[in-house]
Amino acid sequence: MRIINLIENTEGHEACVCAHGLSFYVETEGHKLLLDLGPSADTLYNAEKLGIDLAGVDIVILSHGHYDHSGGIMPFVNLNPKARIYMQKTAVDDYYADDGESAGSDRYRYIGIDKAIAGLPEVVKLQGDHRIDDELELFTIAGRTHPLPSANRRLLKKSGDELIRDDFDHEQYLVINNGGKKILMSGCAHNGMLSILDAFEEKYGTAPDVVISGFHLMKKRPYRDEEITEIEEIANILKQYPTSFFTCHCTGEPAYDIMKHIMGDKLKYVHSGEEVGDVGKALEFAKLVK
Repeated sequence: MRIINLIENTEGHEACVCAHGLSFYVETEGHKLLLDLGPSADTLYNAEKLGIDLAGVDIVILSHGHYDHSGGIMPFVNLNPKARIYMQKTAVDDYYADDGESAGSDRYRYIGIDKAIAGLPEVVKLQGDHRIDDELELFTIAGRTHPLPSANRRLLKKSGDELIRDDFDHEQYLVINNGGKKILMSGCAHNGMLSILDAFEEKYGTAPDVVISGFHLMKKRPYRDEEITEIEEIANILKQYPTSFFTCHCTGEPAYDIMKHIMGDKLKYVHSGEEVGDVGKALEFAKLVK
């Protein structure tokens, strides 16, 4: 199988642009699929530069209802109107980021998806877990088993006339079954990777062999001491898993550096336009340790 990052925040492949957002192209034995479509049509541009024909994609997974993961969907459906698009039905709700008092009247910034996406005939709106076929499954979590990572606390949703803290019930996670091994893919892991892994283990009875996800630990300012401690604690727990981790996007390079120091070769960063070249090796390693 192949997994290629089509777009994320940092420079990678020289032919590709980078932008705040995320998209992965995945080829399995039975599918060509996309996890998210980045913030704009730049995702399609990068795919063309990489020689990837998105007209052959049969499935799109929207990991959650934020613009930086969905902005390329409308341009994509002009190219490929046949691919099914799976999203949680709550992904169409109104989501905001609190940019703080210094932002003034622009403090609460809309970060939801284009409402036109929900009206597309190819969209499949889900409520909870869903099995696509023997290869692909989607799951959600009913409740967190660990504290919500602090970087997610500024994210809000509209409830009536009020903005309340987002509970991330619009977030879903892709599980790819490959030769008896399981790959877990997430967009931002807003619910917290530790809680997601607990939900995975409860559902499947084992840890995933490979995880590919942003961890949403990024801050727009320097980390406070307690925030560094939080990142270190997450990394120390992840290090104990018999799992290879690949990250990008909302993890942020400073947080990645902290985690990499703790996790070593168990954690790698995937830049814009780069292939997750070690996923095959990671799956082979999983056969040896399980």
